Amino acid sequence: MVAPIRRGGPSPSWPHHGLYVRVRNAIHALPSRFRTSLRVAGISAVDLFTLNTPLGAAIEQSVVDSLNDVREIWDPDGRYKLYSFIRQAQVFPDVLLETTAPDVPAADRVLMGMELKGWFVLAKEGEPSFRYKASPAVCAPQDLLVVYPWTLDEVVSGSPKLLRPFVEEARFAAEHRNHYWTELRGVRGAAAKVMTAQYQSPYPPTKNQKFNDSPSSDTGNNFGRVARGGLMTSFIEELMALPLSGIPAKHWQSFLKIFAGGARETVIERGIENIRKEAEKAGLDSDEVEKIERFLQASRALYRS
Repeated sequence: MVAPIRRGGPSPSWPHHGLYVRVRNAIHALPSRFRTSLRVAGISAVDLFTLNTPLGAAIEQSVVDSLNDVREIWDPDGRYKLYSFIRQAQVFPDVLLETTAPDVPAADRVLMGMELKGWFVLAKEGEPSFRYKASPAVCAPQDLLVVYPWTLDEVVSGSPKLLRPFVEEARFAAEHRNHYWTELRGVRGAAAKVMTAQYQSPYPPTKNQKFNDSPSSDTGNNFGRVARGGLMTSFIEELMALPLSGIPAKHWQSFLKIFAGGARETVIERGIENIRKEAEKAGLDSDEVEKIERFLQASRALYRS
C-alpha cells in the first residue's frame, strides 16, 4: 500500500480558503491569548497524573470559547458573523464552524471541522493517549486534527496554560493511522486488516452513523493512538525539551513518574540519578545543569519529608 501524502488543505479555489488559512493562524495564536477560570491548588505533586482526564474536557471547551473570542483573527471583515465554533459530543468532528441561520443554504451551514484534543504534558504516558478513529472519507479537505498540549503555569499548581499546538490535516492523519496499522506495525494477515466505516461523508449528523474505521483484531485497544503511529514523534520530542520553570518538561515528567505507584526509596534515588545523567549527556550549559541540580535536591527533600 502506498503511503498517504498531505494535500495541503482545501483547494485554493474553494470560496472559503482564506478563512481556512486564518483559522489555522488563530489556532497557533491561541496559546498567548488563552484564558480560563480553572485553577489547581492543594493537590500532591505525585497526583498530577490524574488531572489529564477530568481537566481535559474543560480545557477543550475553553479552547472553543477562546477561538470565538479571537474572531478578529479569523473573520476580520465580518463576513462570517453568522458563524461560530461549537463543540459537539460523540460525533465527528469534536468542533464545527457552523451557523444555524435558516437563510443560509444547507451546504454552507458547516464550513469546517476540527477534531480537538487536550494533552497534559506531564501525563504518565509521555505522549498523547487519545484515540482517533474517524474514517478518512468523513474528513473534508479543510478539517483539522488539533492537539493542544497544556501544563500548569506553576508546573505543579496554578492555572492551565496552552503550549504550541500540533495541527494536522484530519484526512491525512486518518490515512496515516490506517497505513501504520496495516503496513508499519510489523503485523501481517488478518490482524493487520482495517475495516472501513459504513458512513463515508463529511460531518455525520448524529452519533448513530458508523463513521469510525475499526481493526479486525485489537486486543490491546491501540487502534487510533496516533502518537504511537509516529505521526507526532518530532513534535513530542521538541515539546518535551521545552523548559517549564527552567527545567525541561521531560525531566518533570520523569520525576513525577518515578513517584507513581509508591516506589521504594532506592528506586526513586536511582531514577533521580538517571535524570541527572541524561541532563549531562544532553550537553546543557552550566546554568541549566545548576537548575536541574537544584530541582533534584528539592525532589529528594520532597520525598523524604
